[in-house]
Amino acid sequence: MNTRDIITEKLTEAFAPQSLAVVDESQLHEGHAGHRPGGETHFRVYIVSNAFVGKSRIERHRMINATLAGELASSVHALAIHAQAPGESK
Repeated sequence: MNTRDIITEKLTEAFAPQSLAVVDESQLHEGHAGHRPGGETHFRVYIVSNAFVGKSRIERHRMINATLAGELASSVHALAIHAQAPGESK
């Protein structure tokens, strides 16, 4: 299973999102810190979940970072997060 699939699986299990997109942007960071041949180092997450209702942006990011702690400590160099509750505008 690749890193993108692992991130998708963990976020789905933790937050039962209404929508979720995990984008591997590693190719955009070639030559920069943390990039490795083969990619799977830089990701962007778009997630909408009821779990974020009433939570601040910082709280949402902490929730996601805690869920992906293993990946962030090993294979993932950068994670951009766009986390919303249902009905919030982007």
